[in-house]
Amino acid sequence: MPDTPAPPTTPPRPWIGWRLLAMFYDLWPVLALWLLLSAAFTAAFTFLGHHDAHENIAPLSGLQLALWAACWLVTGLYAVISWRNGGQTLGMRPWRLRVRATDGGRASTRALWMRFGVATVSLLAGGLGFWWAWVDRDRLTWHDRASGTRVVREVKRGSAGG
Repeated sequence: MPDTPAPPTTPPRPWIGWRLLAMFYDLWPVLALWLLLSAAFTAAFTFLGHHDAHENIAPLSGLQLALWAACWLVTGLYAVISWRNGGQTLGMRPWRLRVRATDGGRASTRALWMRFGVATVSLLAGGLGFWWAWVDRDRLTWHDRASGTRVVREVKRGSAGG
């Protein structure tokens, strides 16, 4: 009887489509956070600036740029805190995706911020770093490689396969 290879010790890399679905799902809590933040900025703009309640923040003003930076930061906090405490965001849960360090353990906060930063650059480049996973031999994105983290798909409880 020929030797059969041992089963892999690490979970397989998830299909990039699961990751994109998780990102779409995560869009909703992030948009809610942005709306709350925008309301706070608008209230502060109206109250502190003594502006009319119907006046908008001027486009490309320092305040608008600060709002965008705050939105980026709150999105990063959502992702990093979620990944650090349990390894997954709300959007990753339905598809049993989890962020892990390369060795399979819990990723460091620094690595997770690196992951978020490189993912941001990837999105700004038209998602190129995400689409890279289609051709990468290990199905890794730019932010997976740069941060030394991986997304794994957990085996469904109560079944032998995923």
